[in-house]
Amino acid sequence: YIGAMPGKIIQNIQKAGSSNPVFVLDEIDKISRDHRGDPSSALLEVLDPEQNNAFKDNYLEVEYDLSRVMFIATANSLDTIQPALRDRMEIIELSGYTVEEKLEIAKRHLLPKQLEVHGLKPFELKLTNAALLRIIEGYTRESGVRSLEQKIGSVVRKVAKAVAMNEPYNTSLSPADIETLLGNPVFDKDLYEGNEFAGVVTGLAWTPVGGDILFIESNVSRGKGQLTLSGQLGEVMKESAMTALSYLKAHAEDLGIDYRVFSNYDLHIHVPQGAVPKDGPSAGITMLTSMASIFTQRKVKNNLAMTGEITLRGKVLPVGGIKEKILAAKRANIREIVMCYKNRKDVEEIGAEYTKGLTFHYVNYVEEVLEVALLKEKVKKPVQFVYKEEKAVSLER
Repeated sequence: YIGAMPGKIIQNIQKAGSSNPVFVLDEIDKISRDHRGDPSSALLEVLDPEQNNAFKDNYLEVEYDLSRVMFIATANSLDTIQPALRDRMEIIELSGYTVEEKLEIAKRHLLPKQLEVHGLKPFELKLTNAALLRIIEGYTRESGVRSLEQKIGSVVRKVAKAVAMNEPYNTSLSPADIETLLGNPVFDKDLYEGNEFAGVVTGLAWTPVGGDILFIESNVSRGKGQLTLSGQLGEVMKESAMTALSYLKAHAEDLGIDYRVFSNYDLHIHVPQGAVPKDGPSAGITMLTSMASIFTQRKVKNNLAMTGEITLRGKVLPVGGIKEKILAAKRANIREIVMCYKNRKDVEEIGAEYTKGLTFHYVNYVEEVLEVALLKEKVKKPVQFVYKEEKAVSLER
């Protein structure tokens, strides 16, 4: 950081009184770089095991052997770390806590800590599992538990005030009590919306705060075959939509789609929550299924969600964030998930308690996705596609 003290490594080794301490370099991605110097270049020598046995601190002008020191660096994003520095690190990806993990952390650590800080005894306040889940899902949206601890602290303070003022209060708080103390929930829980309309498909997305579900909606209108995308989509999602449309055009006959629909109707794809930027390849098969549903007017299977990238040849590719996506599907009452066959190993690594009640369809090609997702049954009010009569063209002069 700008303004950080010089000579910190040698100072802290002296403070630790050991030549082999553990150093934690917190938020190494926030290192600044300006005309006064580049600390990340200095760290190249610090973290390189081939060089750090003769590390020289330019501020103190002494050499010191750092080869026995264990350095642990943390970062929220790898993009801002200098490539040469990143190359010297072994990167361990840590995903965010699940709702179930947050519940256990709150019960075992956060609540007892807040009770102690605010001078309350354990018998003076108890939060039921339902109340803690209400706080987790309704008032926080994060990968860690910092906001959760703040919200629990807010509840405990209000109870402590009631104890100090001899006011009546419930010793065991319910979800209704949480809403009374914290106000209306800030976040809504995304729930599956049904399949009464053609072109609406449920996708699974990874976010920095865990998994989420998203709905991809397609609609058609009379026009000249124009494609419109909305919902603040990134470049990767836009390319996925164009790839999906190209695949449908090339395989229209196999899928029972009249080729004339592509030149006589405009297609609009929208991903709700337009204020939230969305990007990534995971929505490839979801977009294709949405388009296939709107063009064929066939229903999408109930309580089904999907995630996967597609190629122009119709191959389904694996994606990341599987654990978070599965938990998001469970919270939204999804019962079946479609994903790439290569993601099977990711599912097998997840505990059986997280996948209980879910059916997984592993696919390699787009045809398999549509076979699982689209029903033969048409929607209640199907769009009647109307085409202009094509005039015969005479080759005679």
